[in-house]
Amino acid sequence: MTALADEEQTRPRRTRPSLKLLIAATIFALLALYLSQIVPTVEVAWVMALLLFTVYLFAFEVLGVDVAAITIMVLLGLSSLFAPIMGLEQGLVDTRQLFDGFASNAVMSIIAVMIIGAGLDKTGLMTTVAGFILRVGGTTESRIIPIISATVGIISSFMQNVGAAALFLPVVSRISARAGLPMSRLLMPMGFCAILGGTVTMVGSSPLILLNDLILASNQALPAEQQMDTWGLFSVTPVGLALIVAGIAYFVLAGRAVLPSVIEEGVASASSSMRYLQDVYGVHYDLYEIVVPQGSPIVGKMLDDVESASRIRVIAALRGSDDLRIGPGGLARDVGIEAGTVLGVIGAPEKLNKFVEDYSLEVHDGIETFTESLSPTKAGIGEVVIPPGSNLIGKSARDVWMRKTYGIAMVALHRDGETLREGEGIRDLPLQAGDALVVHTTWDALARLEHDRNFVVVTTEYPHEELRPNKVGWALAFFGVALVMVLFTDIRLSVALLTGALGMVLSRVLSIEEAYEAISWKTVFLLASLIPLGLAVETSGTAKWIAEQTLLVVGDMPIWVIQAAVAVLATFFTLVMSNVGATVLLVPLAVNIAIGAGANPAVFALTVAIATSNSFIIPTHQVNALIMGPGGYSVADFMRAGGVMTVLFLVVSLLMLNVIF
Repeated sequence: MTALADEEQTRPRRTRPSLKLLIAATIFALLALYLSQIVPTVEVAWVMALLLFTVYLFAFEVLGVDVAAITIMVLLGLSSLFAPIMGLEQGLVDTRQLFDGFASNAVMSIIAVMIIGAGLDKTGLMTTVAGFILRVGGTTESRIIPIISATVGIISSFMQNVGAAALFLPVVSRISARAGLPMSRLLMPMGFCAILGGTVTMVGSSPLILLNDLILASNQALPAEQQMDTWGLFSVTPVGLALIVAGIAYFVLAGRAVLPSVIEEGVASASSSMRYLQDVYGVHYDLYEIVVPQGSPIVGKMLDDVESASRIRVIAALRGSDDLRIGPGGLARDVGIEAGTVLGVIGAPEKLNKFVEDYSLEVHDGIETFTESLSPTKAGIGEVVIPPGSNLIGKSARDVWMRKTYGIAMVALHRDGETLREGEGIRDLPLQAGDALVVHTTWDALARLEHDRNFVVVTTEYPHEELRPNKVGWALAFFGVALVMVLFTDIRLSVALLTGALGMVLSRVLSIEEAYEAISWKTVFLLASLIPLGLAVETSGTAKWIAEQTLLVVGDMPIWVIQAAVAVLATFFTLVMSNVGATVLLVPLAVNIAIGAGANPAVFALTVAIATSNSFIIPTHQVNALIMGPGGYSVADFMRAGGVMTVLFLVVSLLMLNVIF
C-alpha cells in the first residue's frame, strides 16, 4: 500500500511538466496561426512561426539550447525541400548559406578568443590576476562582483565584449574556486557588464562603429537643414558609464535574488578537504589563519616547540612581507616564530582556541594572507600510503624531516584500523608498510610524490595542471599583436584574433590539443546555428514588417514614447538576429520617424545603436552563449536576471540620452 501511495503521489508531479509544455505549445501554435492571417506574405508567416517555435524551445527548455538552435537551422534547410508544400517559391534560406554561420566573423572570433584566453591562463598570468583581485576584494561576493565587472566593462569599451569576457573567464574560474563562490554567482555579472561596456565608446560594439557610416548614408537623402552630424569617440561615454554603474548596482543589491547558485561538478569549495578528513577519518579539523602580535609568549619559539604540545599543525607561515614558507624546502620544525608572523594552522576548534589563548594570538575571520597559496586549487588534504620496499620504513616523519623534504605536513596516521592524530606522537612513530598518512600538501608537491617510490599516492582527483610560466612573454606578445590589430587596423576581427591564437600554438604556449580543448563547442554550435534564422528574419521582410507595424501604432504619441518604441524594437531584433543587421534595418526607419515627429534624428539613430546591446533575456548574444556552459546557467536563469536587466537598460539609457542630448 505504501508503495502504491507513493506512486500515486508522484504521478501529478510527473504530468505537470508535460501538461505545462502542452499548454504552452498550444498557445504558441494559436499565436502563429493568428499571425499567419495578418502578415503580408507566406514567407513572413513561416518565419514568424519559426521565431515563435525558437522562443518556445528556449523559454521552456524542451531541448538543450545548442540542440534547439541546430533544430531550427535544420528546419530552415528543409524548407527548400518542402517549399512547394509550404506555398513558397524557394526555401526560407538558401542552403548554400545555411552553414555560413560556422565560418562567420563572430563564431571564428569566439574560437580565437577562447584559445587566447587559455594561453594566457596556461602561463599562470590569470592566476596572478585572480590573486590580486582576491587581495583587493577579499572573498565576499559584494566586493568581488564590482571589481571584476567594472574591470571587464572598461576593457570591453575598447575591444570586442566577447574578447573581454573570454579573457576574464579563467580569472573568474580561479576566483570561484579560491573564494568558495559558485561560478554562477560571478559569471553573469561579469558577462552582462562586458556587454554594457560596449556602449562606453563608439568603438565598443559593431553597431556603434557602423553608426556614423549609416548617418552619412542617410544624409545623402536629406535636405541640408536636416542633415545629421556624426558622433565623436566619447560622445556616448556618459550613457555607457551610467549603464555599467546601474548593472553593477543591480547585481550587488539584487544578486541574491536573481543569481542562481549552481555548484559545478568537480569544483572544490574552500572547506572540501576538511570535510573529507572529517567524513573518512573522523578528524574534526579546520583551517585557520593566525597572527602573532608583538609581546606574544610564542615569539622566539620554533614550530617544534608548540605544535605537538598544542596539538595543532602549521602548514604555512609568512614572516615579514615576503618570506612565505610553504611546500618542500620551505616549512620545517626549526622555523622560528617572529612578531608579525602569519601562520596557517590546521587543528580542532577546541585545541585552536586553547592555542590562541595560551599565546595571546589573533585569529583572522577568514583566510586572507594565504587566499592564494592555500586555495583549494593549490593545496588541500591528500592521502599517501607507505608501500613495501619504501626507504622510509622504520624511520619516523621527524627522522626524514617530512614536511621540509617532501612538502607534506602529516595531520593523521591510520594504522591497523586506528587513526592517530597530531599530539599523539605520530611524527615520532617509525613508519610501517601499509601506513596511510593523511597530509596537508600543495598539489604540486603531491604530483611529485606520484613519481617517488617511497610513497603510493591514493588521492587522484586533485588539480595538477602543468603551468608554463616561462612562456608568459610569448603569450603576452601574441595577445598584444592581436589587440593592436583589433584597435589600430581595419583587418577583420576574426583574422586579428586568430593571429594571436595561432601565435599561442606556434610558440608552444599551448599544444594544438590544448587549443581544441579550450573551445566550447556548445557555444560555437549555438551561435552558428542561429545565424541562418537572423538571415531569414532579415531577407524575408519579417523584421521590416514588425518595425513598420510597431511604429504605426506609436506614430502619433509623444516623442519619448516613440523613442522608447524604437529602443524596444532594437532590443527585440538583437535577440533574434545580428546586432549589425538590426542596426542597418532600424537606423533609416528611426531617422525618418524622428524627422516626421520633429525629434532629433541623430539621437534616434544613436538610440538604435545603443539598444542593440540590450541582449540579456536569452543566451543568443555571444557573451551570454560563452558563459552559459561554465556558469551552469539555464535559459530560465537568463530570463529571470536578464529580464530585469533589460528593463533597467531601457530606463537608464533613455533617461541619459534625453538628459545629455
